[in-house]
Amino acid sequence: MQRIPKEKAVLAMSPANAPVLRVKSDSAVVFETCDCFSNKIQSEDQLFGSVGWDSINPATGPLYVEGAEPNDILKVEILDIAIADKGVMTTAPNFGVLGDLFQEEVTKIVPIKNDQAIFNDRIRIPIKPMIGVLGVAPAEGEILTGTPGEHGANMDCKRLVKGSTIYLPVKVKGALLSMGDLHAVQADGEIVICAVEIPGEVTVKITVVKNKSLPLPMLVEGDDVMTIASAESLDEAATIATKNMHLFLMNELKMDKHEAGMLLSLIGELKICQVVDPLKTARMEFPRWVLEKYNYSMV
Repeated sequence: MQRIPKEKAVLAMSPANAPVLRVKSDSAVVFETCDCFSNKIQSEDQLFGSVGWDSINPATGPLYVEGAEPNDILKVEILDIAIADKGVMTTAPNFGVLGDLFQEEVTKIVPIKNDQAIFNDRIRIPIKPMIGVLGVAPAEGEILTGTPGEHGANMDCKRLVKGSTIYLPVKVKGALLSMGDLHAVQADGEIVICAVEIPGEVTVKITVVKNKSLPLPMLVEGDDVMTIASAESLDEAATIATKNMHLFLMNELKMDKHEAGMLLSLIGELKICQVVDPLKTARMEFPRWVLEKYNYSMV
C-alpha cells in the first residue's frame, strides 16, 4: 500500500499545490499526519504561542486521483485511524468560546493508554480517533487548512472516524485530497479550539463517483447519513445543513417537500461540529433506516 509521509504537507488547499502522489480510483492510501501543532509541542512547558501560525494545521498531501474531474464526487472511505501514545491540549487568551476567561496559555499533555485518554488522576475518557481536517482543493485561489467549507477541510466533525465514508466535491482535476489534524477524542463544539491533538496515520480508500449529484459534503457513519455545512455564523451553517438534507430527501428519495420537512422535524438531528474555526460547522443527521425503506443506498 502506498503511503504519504507526514513531511509532505500543505497549510492551504489550492489547485496550485503540486501532488505528492498519484493513484487510480479505488486505491487505498495511508496518510501519515502530524498533530495540528506540527508535533512542535512535546512538553507542558511549551506553549501554543511558541508554535507559529506557519505550523498550524498541516494537512498531509495533496493526493492526485486519476480520472477525477470537476463535477465528479470523491468518495473517501476511512478504513483505519491509528494514533500515537500521547496527545496535546492547549488553552490561550482570546481563543475559543472561553478565551475571554483565560489570562495565560496552558498546555496539557494527555497520555493514551488502553484506549483511554488519561485526562487526570480521576478522569479517563474512552478514545474515539477522528479526523479534524480532510478536504480537496477549491476551484481557484487557496483556502487555509484551518478553514472549513464546501471543499471539506477543518470541519472538526467527531463522526469522521474509522468506518465512515465522506463525499466531497471535485473542483479540479485529480481532486487534490489532503488530511490531518487527528484527535484522540473530541466533543461537539471543540469549545477551547482544540481536542486531544495527536499524530497518527489514516488509511483510506478513494473512489471517483461520476454522473451523480449530492448536496456536499456528506458523511455516512454508523446508523446515520449527514449533511455538513460551514458558514460565518452557526445559524447560517445549521440552515444550510438542514436545507441540504431536505434537498437530498427530495432528490434522492423523491419525497414531497412538505413531507420531507415534516420528517426532518421528527427524526432529523441538527448537531454542532465546531464553533471555533474561522467558519462555524453544523451537521444534519438522518437515520439510514429511512433510506432502506425507500430501497436507496449511497454510491
